This record gives sequence, C-alpha cells and structure tokens, in this order.
Amino acid sequence: MSTHIPSDLKYVASHEWLRVEADGSVTVGITDHAQSLLGDVVFVEVPKVGAQLAADEQAGVVESVKSASDVYAPIAGEILAVNESLADATESVNTDPYGAGWFFKIKPANPADLDGLMDAAAYGKEIGA
Repeated sequence: MSTHIPSDLKYVASHEWLRVEADGSVTVGITDHAQSLLGDVVFVEVPKVGAQLAADEQAGVVESVKSASDVYAPIAGEILAVNESLADATESVNTDPYGAGWFFKIKPANPADLDGLMDAAAYGKEIGA
C-alpha cells in the first residue's frame, strides 16, 4: 500500500499535517497514513474556535470503526476555524485527508515553530514509507 505524502506540507510524529496559508494561518488535519491505520472514520471532535492550545495539547478526537485517537495541536496558537462539515461527512477524513478532511485552522503563537517540523521526506522515513 502506497501512502501519499504531499511535499508542500509539514508533519509531526503524531501524524498531523500542517499547511501554511497565505494569511499566515495554518490548516491542520491527519495524514493519509493515520487515516489508513484508523480505518473508516465515524466521529470527529474538533476544538472550539478561540481556544488557545499549547503545542502537543489535545485538540480533538477521531473515532473509527477500529479505535479512537486523540488529535493534537502540532504548534501553539489560537483556533481560528474548525471544519464543521466533519460532523456530517466524517468519510472525508478517509477519502480526502489533505483536502476536505481538514480538522482546524490555527494562528501560530510563534510562526518560527513551523521551522522545526518534519518535511515530507522526514515524515516518510518516520512511518517507513
């Protein structure tokens, strides 16, 4: 099974991806590798807009037919938006993890935190892809 790892994103070991947007906000979701391990996603809990999260703090939960896993904030910051459509369309986490299956947008407390995160090649090594 081949795992898709987009080269334009940043990654963390807990299997979240980050996309830096033009306005400086960061969109976060779980990787293709993570969703394939979970199986069919049946429930997603996202953080509240306005929440201030520390790096590695629990930001939500994703539940599948196999298990439940925490979703973590990969960087510290304020939650700007959440993907409301996941309440009714949890399957998008499986079918489009880097697009429609995003979880939340965060305003980085310190944009330099992004510099220390893994690129696609490093994440590929991390998961043995």
